[in-house]
Parts: sequence; C-alpha cells; structure tokens
Amino acid sequence: MTILLVTDAFPPVCGGSGWSTFELARGLRARGHAVLVVKVLAGSSAMETEATYDGLRVIEFQAYAPGLPGVRNYFKNERLYARLAPRLEQLIAAHQIDIVHGQHVLSVPPSVEAARRAGIPSVATVRDYWPICYRSDLMHTTRTLAWCPGCSHAAAVQAGRPTIGVHGLAMMLIAKYLRSNLDRKQRALASADAVIAVSSTLAADLKARAPLLAATRIDVIPNPVNADAVRARVLPQPLLAGDYALYVGKLAPNKGTQHLIGVAERAHLDWPLVIVGDGPDRAMLEREAATSESDVRFVGWQDPVQTATWMAHASMLIFPSHGPESLSRVLIEASGLGLPIAAMRTGGTGDIITDEVTGLLSATPDELARDVKRLRNDGELRRRLGKAAALNARDRFDASAVVARIDALYTSLLGAQRT
Repeated sequence: MTILLVTDAFPPVCGGSGWSTFELARGLRARGHAVLVVKVLAGSSAMETEATYDGLRVIEFQAYAPGLPGVRNYFKNERLYARLAPRLEQLIAAHQIDIVHGQHVLSVPPSVEAARRAGIPSVATVRDYWPICYRSDLMHTTRTLAWCPGCSHAAAVQAGRPTIGVHGLAMMLIAKYLRSNLDRKQRALASADAVIAVSSTLAADLKARAPLLAATRIDVIPNPVNADAVRARVLPQPLLAGDYALYVGKLAPNKGTQHLIGVAERAHLDWPLVIVGDGPDRAMLEREAATSESDVRFVGWQDPVQTATWMAHASMLIFPSHGPESLSRVLIEASGLGLPIAAMRTGGTGDIITDEVTGLLSATPDELARDVKRLRNDGELRRRLGKAAALNARDRFDASAVVARIDALYTSLLGAQRT
C-alpha cells in the first residue's frame, strides 16, 4: 500500500500533532507500506521544498499568507485549499497513491478533495475542534469553565442582531465569512470515507455539533505514542534534584494555566513547581509567581529530550486544562513514564485517566488543589497511580497497536472500494 499523509505539522520542529503524524508514518513504514508526507505551511512566499526526516520523504508545500489579520486567515484556508488540492492530485498520480490521510485543519479539506478527484479513499484525523469552532478550542469565555454552547462565531463576533453602522456591517460580514468557513470545513470532512476522532468525547461533540457529519463514518482511534522512544530520551541525571511538581504545555487560557499557581498555593505545595512551556499567559504567570509564596520556576520550551527528562524525574504532573482537551499527548507520555497525575476532567482526558486508578480527576480548580495536596502527602498513592498509568499507556496508546488499527481501517476502505 502507498499512503499519502498530508499534515500541518511534522518534526523536527512541531507540537504533539506533528509527533503523532510522525509515529503514524514510521509505524506504517514498519508494517511494509510506502509513505509520502506532505507538510503544509503558510508563510511570506509560495514555494515547495523537499527534505527527509528519519528516512521519510517530506515535501514542504508553503502557500503565501500575508500578515494582516483576517486576510491571513482567508489565504491560509480558502486560497491554500484551492492551490494544494491540484498539487496533491499530481502527487497521487505520480506515486500511485492508494489512500490519502489528512491530519489537520489546513490539510484535511484539500486532501479529501484531491482523493475524490483521483477516485481513491480518503481518511481525515480530527485532533481538536477545528470542524466546529473557528478557533478550534470551544472557548466561550476564560472567566468560567463552561464550553461554548454552540456558537459558530469567533473572537469578538457574537450571536445576535448586528448594530447599525459601519461597525455593525463589518461584524455581520465577518460572521458570514466565519459561518461559510466552518460550513466548508464540515462539508469536506463529511466527504471523507472515514474520520478518525482521537477521543470518544471529540467524536460525540462532532456528531452533536456538526449535523453534516451524521452519515459519516467516525472511528475513535487515539494518537499513537511510542512509549519506548520517550523512555529512551530520558537523561539519567535529573535536571532538578529532589521532589518537584511539573506542568508541561502551552501557557494559554485554554490550558487553564491561569489557575496553576493558585492551585499550588491552595495545596500548600512545598515542592518547586516547574513550568515547561511558553505562551501568551507567561508574563501574567511570572507576575503572579513574583508575589506568590510558592516556588515557581519557568524553564520555557524544552526539546523532546529535556521534556522527557523533566517528566521522568518529576514527582507529579499537574494538568489544569480549561478547554476541552481532545486527547493530550503530554498526559499519554507522562502516563507511559509512570508519572502520577492530577488533572481536570475535560474533553478526552477521561479516555486517558480513570479517576483513582490511573490518576486523579477533578471538576474545579479547588478540587485540583485538593488532589495535588493528596499526591504531595501520599507516596504510596503516587506509586500506585504511576504504575497503573504506565500499564494503561502501554496497552491502549502504544504506537504499534494504534497504527495497526489505522492500517486495518485503510484495508477496509480499499476493500470496500473494490467491491
């Protein structure tokens, strides 16, 4: 089988979705398939380059997108789709591709369209809420833990009658564009032969919030994580001596980092709280840390080796996520390393953590602080949860098992096409 993976992100510089795509590509290759990767970018010029990563051929397709807000989004979506689909068609023909698998918001619509024109099956992976939320996070407000009730507007655009005047007209036009954009994404997703949602919560939300997907095949298959590779990265010497609590991820409202230091304070945490990551909330958190009695240490973004080392030697992971996590790679990797976790019960987190079995789940920041305090004071609880988490991660999320499920999906789609 020859497979075309089209993705918005891929190593060496990427986040969790890029590493998940890499594990899929590597796993498919190990199963005897030929894999071609197209990485989609938006930049200051239109160009195409080629590189290799871990022996995988990666074509980087960069489309022009100006820096002007709003206009940039149009170029990153509608204009990019129109240019990328014909190029994917050419690659399908040139490499005799059997199946196309789009991995994210920029890559799925043109992948599905190119596969349809070529007469071959297409698969689309959904790792966050881009088909039903323009901002991909269902964040209605940062002031409460409630998700968006179903509005399809973004930023300052709210439901209701627009005000009279130039401002009202502009808001109405923006709202119209956002509705059209989401509708186009949903139509593309509905046209795929199969959709992979990475968690049960995400699959349920897609069905509930996107009626166009009512007849679409949606399989729940998690992100693949190579636990052995994560463990192999760990340095033998810790980066900080002694016990410490850890946060890993973007410092942003949807990650709940605005609650992080307050949780440590209410838990009376007397260990250092190490924050691995960066983002728009960092300055606010640094100001809060400066006046806090908690020992908070910011180390910024870390490479995969450093991140794995921080996780492997930590005494607990705090996961205060506010937004609806689809399926956190950080939680899966931390679980695989046997790190005990205190997490907010949000989105697909329940697919990874069973409360009191493989971690502790809470509904509010106050409950999260209670769980952090429990982990701090109970070494046996930390050992029990960490051991169970590692076994669960190996059984349910290891790359070899996940890739086998995706391979079986490809085979079933190709078989259905031939009958």
